[in-house]
Amino acid sequence: MRRLALVLMLAVSLSTVCSARVQMEPVISGEVKAEAERGFGEILELWHGGKWDALFERTFSGGSQTRENFVGRISTAPSRPACCWQQKQEVTVTVKKEKSVVVRAKIGLEGVGDIQYRTRSFKLKKEDGVWRMSRSDVLSLAGASKKKGWKRRGKTRAR
Repeated sequence: MRRLALVLMLAVSLSTVCSARVQMEPVISGEVKAEAERGFGEILELWHGGKWDALFERTFSGGSQTRENFVGRISTAPSRPACCWQQKQEVTVTVKKEKSVVVRAKIGLEGVGDIQYRTRSFKLKKEDGVWRMSRSDVLSLAGASKKKGWKRRGKTRAR
Protein backbone atom coordinates (compact mmCIF):
# COMPACT_ATOMS: atom_id res chain seq x y z
CA MET A 1 0.00 0.00 0.00
CA ARG A 2 2.86 2.37 0.84
CA ARG A 3 4.52 1.63 -2.46
CA LEU A 4 1.34 2.36 -4.37
CA ALA A 5 0.91 5.70 -2.57
CA LEU A 6 4.56 6.58 -3.21
CA VAL A 7 4.31 5.75 -6.94
CA LEU A 8 1.04 7.69 -7.20
CA MET A 9 2.60 10.78 -5.54
CA LEU A 10 5.62 10.54 -7.83
CA ALA A 11 3.41 10.33 -10.92
CA VAL A 12 1.34 13.34 -9.83
CA SER A 13 4.52 15.35 -9.12
CA LEU A 14 6.02 14.56 -12.52
CA SER A 15 2.82 15.37 -14.40
CA THR A 16 2.57 18.73 -12.62
CA VAL A 17 6.17 19.64 -13.45
CA CYS A 18 5.86 18.49 -17.09
CA SER A 19 2.59 20.36 -17.68
CA ALA A 20 4.07 23.53 -16.18
CA ARG A 21 7.05 23.24 -18.53
CA VAL A 22 4.78 22.77 -21.55
CA GLN A 23 2.78 25.87 -20.58
CA MET A 24 5.94 27.97 -20.12
CA GLU A 25 7.51 27.19 -23.53
CA PRO A 26 5.05 29.25 -25.64
CA VAL A 27 5.48 32.21 -23.27
CA ILE A 28 9.28 32.00 -23.54
CA SER A 29 9.04 31.55 -27.32
CA GLY A 30 6.82 34.64 -27.59
CA GLU A 31 9.26 36.71 -25.55
CA VAL A 32 12.19 35.55 -27.70
CA LYS A 33 10.26 36.42 -30.88
CA ALA A 34 9.40 39.91 -29.65
CA GLU A 35 12.94 40.56 -28.44
CA ALA A 36 14.47 39.31 -31.69
CA GLU A 37 12.12 41.45 -33.79
CA ARG A 38 13.06 44.51 -31.71
CA GLY A 39 16.75 43.70 -32.19
CA PHE A 40 16.22 43.30 -35.93
CA GLY A 41 14.57 46.73 -36.09
CA GLU A 42 17.44 48.29 -34.13
CA ILE A 43 19.95 46.84 -36.59
CA LEU A 44 18.03 48.27 -39.54
CA GLU A 45 17.89 51.68 -37.81
CA LEU A 46 21.66 51.70 -37.23
CA TRP A 47 22.16 50.84 -40.88
CA HIS A 48 19.68 53.48 -42.10
CA GLY A 49 21.33 56.11 -39.89
CA GLY A 50 24.82 55.36 -41.21
CA LYS A 51 26.16 54.29 -37.82
CA TRP A 52 28.65 51.88 -39.35
CA ASP A 53 30.75 51.04 -36.28
CA ALA A 54 27.66 50.30 -34.19
CA LEU A 55 26.27 48.23 -37.08
CA PHE A 56 29.51 46.23 -37.21
CA GLU A 57 29.10 45.46 -33.50
CA ARG A 58 25.55 44.20 -34.10
CA THR A 59 26.63 41.70 -36.76
CA PHE A 60 28.41 38.36 -36.66
CA SER A 61 30.58 36.65 -39.22
CA GLY A 62 32.07 33.23 -39.68
CA GLY A 63 35.07 34.75 -41.47
CA SER A 64 37.72 37.18 -40.41
CA GLN A 65 36.42 40.40 -41.91
CA THR A 66 37.86 43.56 -40.42
CA ARG A 67 35.83 46.51 -39.23
CA GLU A 68 37.47 48.75 -41.81
CA ASN A 69 36.67 46.36 -44.67
CA PHE A 70 33.03 46.08 -43.57
CA VAL A 71 32.59 49.83 -43.10
CA GLY A 72 34.18 50.53 -46.49
CA ARG A 73 31.89 48.10 -48.26
CA ILE A 74 28.64 49.01 -46.49
CA SER A 75 29.18 52.77 -46.67
CA THR A 76 29.64 52.67 -50.46
CA ALA A 77 26.86 50.13 -51.11
CA PRO A 78 24.07 51.27 -53.43
CA SER A 79 21.19 50.39 -51.06
CA ARG A 80 20.22 50.92 -47.44
CA PRO A 81 16.99 50.41 -45.49
CA ALA A 82 14.26 52.96 -46.04
CA CYS A 83 12.79 55.03 -43.25
CA CYS A 84 9.76 54.53 -41.05
CA TRP A 85 6.97 52.15 -42.06
CA GLN A 86 8.66 51.26 -45.36
CA GLN A 87 11.69 49.84 -43.57
CA LYS A 88 10.26 46.46 -42.55
CA GLN A 89 6.93 44.81 -43.18
CA GLU A 90 5.38 41.36 -42.86
CA VAL A 91 7.86 40.28 -40.20
CA THR A 92 7.73 36.70 -38.95
CA VAL A 93 10.17 35.21 -36.46
CA THR A 94 10.92 31.50 -36.22
CA VAL A 95 12.71 30.41 -33.06
CA LYS A 96 15.33 27.75 -33.75
CA LYS A 97 16.85 27.80 -30.26
CA GLU A 98 16.58 30.25 -27.39
CA LYS A 99 19.53 32.21 -28.82
CA SER A 100 19.02 31.60 -32.53
CA VAL A 101 16.15 32.78 -34.72
CA VAL A 102 15.31 33.29 -38.37
CA VAL A 103 13.51 36.53 -39.24
CA ARG A 104 11.62 36.68 -42.52
CA ALA A 105 10.66 40.18 -43.58
CA LYS A 106 9.86 42.43 -46.49
CA ILE A 107 12.53 45.15 -46.41
CA GLY A 108 12.19 48.51 -48.13
CA LEU A 109 15.49 49.66 -49.64
CA GLU A 110 16.33 53.14 -50.83
CA GLY A 111 19.22 54.07 -53.02
CA VAL A 112 19.04 54.31 -56.75
CA GLY A 113 15.54 55.43 -57.81
CA ASP A 114 12.34 54.51 -56.00
CA ILE A 115 12.12 52.32 -52.91
CA GLN A 116 12.47 48.66 -53.80
CA TYR A 117 11.17 45.84 -51.63
CA ARG A 118 12.87 42.52 -51.04
CA THR A 119 11.48 39.66 -49.00
CA ARG A 120 14.00 37.28 -47.51
CA SER A 121 15.14 35.49 -44.38
CA PHE A 122 17.84 36.66 -41.99
CA LYS A 123 19.73 34.70 -39.36
CA LEU A 124 20.00 36.32 -35.94
CA LYS A 125 21.98 35.09 -32.94
CA LYS A 126 21.93 36.36 -29.40
CA GLU A 127 25.44 36.94 -28.07
CA ASP A 128 26.17 38.70 -24.77
CA GLY A 129 22.50 39.62 -24.41
CA VAL A 130 22.36 41.37 -27.82
CA TRP A 131 20.75 40.16 -31.04
CA ARG A 132 23.19 40.16 -33.95
CA MET A 133 22.54 39.67 -37.67
CA SER A 134 24.74 37.85 -40.15
CA ARG A 135 27.22 40.27 -41.73
CA SER A 136 26.92 38.52 -45.07
CA ASP A 137 23.12 39.06 -45.01
CA VAL A 138 23.64 42.80 -44.48
CA LEU A 139 26.20 43.10 -47.26
CA SER A 140 24.13 41.01 -49.66
CA LEU A 141 20.98 43.04 -49.06
CA ALA A 142 22.92 46.29 -49.48
CA GLY A 143 24.27 45.13 -52.83
CA ALA A 144 27.83 45.64 -51.59
CA SER A 145 30.17 44.16 -54.13
CA LYS A 146 33.25 42.27 -53.19
CA LYS A 147 36.61 43.73 -53.97
CA LYS A 148 37.61 42.94 -57.50
CA GLY A 149 41.27 42.23 -57.51
CA TRP A 150 43.68 40.64 -59.88
CA LYS A 151 42.46 37.26 -61.07
CA ARG A 152 44.72 34.55 -62.31
CA ARG A 153 43.90 33.64 -65.85
CA GLY A 154 44.11 30.21 -67.29
CA LYS A 155 47.17 29.03 -69.17
CA THR A 156 47.68 30.64 -72.52
CA ARG A 157 48.56 28.41 -75.40
CA ALA A 158 51.41 29.20 -77.73
CA ARG A 159 50.27 29.29 -81.36
